[in-house]
Amino acid sequence: MFIETQSTPNPATLKFMPGREVSPAGMHDFRDAEAAKASPLAQVLFAQDGVRGVFLGPDFIAITKDEAHEWPHLKPALLGAIMDHFQSGAPVLGGENADADEEEYEGEAAEIVAQIKELIDTRVRPAVARDGGDIVFQRFDVASGLVYLHMRGACAGCPSSSMTLKHGIENLLKHYVPEVSAVEQAY
Repeated sequence: MFIETQSTPNPATLKFMPGREVSPAGMHDFRDAEAAKASPLAQVLFAQDGVRGVFLGPDFIAITKDEAHEWPHLKPALLGAIMDHFQSGAPVLGGENADADEEEYEGEAAEIVAQIKELIDTRVRPAVARDGGDIVFQRFDVASGLVYLHMRGACAGCPSSSMTLKHGIENLLKHYVPEVSAVEQAY
């Protein structure tokens, strides 16, 4: 098994591409070892000293390290852990992995939210996935026109994420959806 690695705009995150499906049913973001209980693969990665976050994409794993560790020292252990996991035949995900309940919108607000989600899913998410991240719709405040987006994987904590959010995504949404006044990061 050959695993390619790729740097991301976030220097603390490295993208690992094992050349096979990782999480075809959806992307999963694990910010700590407790959350990783839903994924045997994420548990193995969090067991490595220095791992601060694990993001599972359709065909990649984005791993975020802490500041105390350097990639040249951490990368070989992570490559070995990923290879061992896939060769063992263990599942990537296990147990329940239910997403949070999503807010319900009605009438015109539902149409606006559908349009926002469509733009994010078709124009934003594919682009940020190439960099090992993901951006998902969190909520829309109808009264203020604010859209809240959750940044995951390499996007979370990336130095250029605020510029991407404010100048790229906000401009896109405001252009196509006049009801949008601004975009904010949800935490």
